[in-house]
Amino acid sequence: MPSAETPPDGPRVVCVDVGSTFTKATLVETGSGEVVGRAEHRTTVETDVLDGVDACLDVLDAARAPVLACSSAGGGLRIAVVGNEELVTAEAGRRVALSSGGKVVAVVAAAGGALIAPGDLAEPDVVLLTGGTDGGNADVVTGAAAALVAGGWRGPVVVAGNADAAGAVVERLDGLPHVVTDNVVPRIGVLRPEGARAAIREVFLSHVIGGKGLSARAGGAAFVRLVRGATPDVVLTGVEVLAREAGADVVVVDVGGATTDVHSVVELDPEDAGLARDVVAPTAVTRTVEGDLGMRWSAVSTVEAGERDDLRAAARARAERPSYLPGSEADLDDDEAIARIAIGLALRRHAGRSRVVVGPEGRVVERSGTDLRGVGLVVASGGVLRHGRPGVAARVLDGSLGTVPGAWQLPEQARVVVDADHVLAAVGLLAGSHPRAACGLARGLLRLTG
Repeated sequence: MPSAETPPDGPRVVCVDVGSTFTKATLVETGSGEVVGRAEHRTTVETDVLDGVDACLDVLDAARAPVLACSSAGGGLRIAVVGNEELVTAEAGRRVALSSGGKVVAVVAAAGGALIAPGDLAEPDVVLLTGGTDGGNADVVTGAAAALVAGGWRGPVVVAGNADAAGAVVERLDGLPHVVTDNVVPRIGVLRPEGARAAIREVFLSHVIGGKGLSARAGGAAFVRLVRGATPDVVLTGVEVLAREAGADVVVVDVGGATTDVHSVVELDPEDAGLARDVVAPTAVTRTVEGDLGMRWSAVSTVEAGERDDLRAAARARAERPSYLPGSEADLDDDEAIARIAIGLALRRHAGRSRVVVGPEGRVVERSGTDLRGVGLVVASGGVLRHGRPGVAARVLDGSLGTVPGAWQLPEQARVVVDADHVLAAVGLLAGSHPRAACGLARGLLRLTG
């Protein structure tokens, strides 16, 4: 198994996404950013995830090419956020955790100083500890650190609260593995996610990937050497590259077996920013994860959320056998119907609504999500789209774009492309080491139409 540091025989790199169900590999020409080969294999979590990677490399005849990988196998990255009170630092931490490629499994407001039991955290891989503005009250974040230890937490902690309290927080963590980074809310109305995002990535690579036991080769080190981050984190980096290449706002909706993710890069409107009442400031880069919307594991909750009784039997069949593959036109119809529900609800939850109201402070904007109305490009991703029938994207996105009743802030005049070659993960993987190839891949995606 080659590592990412292996000198290549030629100017090609294999980008691998080890997913929860399938492992996808893309062979990329680093000079042009052109896709020269693709392969997929069932993710082999029951034996060793590198078995599936090797199978893809065999198909691509790329056994000696360097490999860059991301992973969401084994449940992906589970994050618990512990903050001051839910409106400010806990909510800020939740948003940062999502942008870091994790699934937020718990948000705990620690203002009361009560012991934080393991059950409160819902079995995360890492705890993101926030609380207080820089130079403010240090008692809450230091008390929360002590409460974590007293409650029995023994895993890694990312400390991203009051910078002046960082030393005291580390003392109270009593030797727990930790990374200290910049405060996510240095002052009210400001959100700084970059430091925490990088720290969570560091913890994912150093503590989570090896700790999940997904591979036994070289004592687990072989897989660790390949992985550059959690798949959603890497994809979000790819979306940022795509937005720069497009010179426009972008939203990506990725429907999977268990979740439906929405990533967006939307330049903030200065006028709206001036009018808005946001205790936690909005950011241009946003990600949401809908854990109840998916094509297989979450199929039942998807059709329940969509109030489609006629799809309940189809959803149960898929949830009971996540490896289910459609075998008839009727099966494909059901898959498309489930995807339409998942994508529609996920986009609505991400976009939310907005309205202008007049109060004692004058005109203000009340909003519940990211305004996508002016987005120029929508990228649709997921197996149901990559392997679907002609015209599948138009059918599953029907009702989610354009002017939609209910004041939803959905894209009104966007061009749609399908990430049929699963290149966004590859763009994110290449962005650091092969930026020209990453930009070339992104431009190739922009040339496609849905």
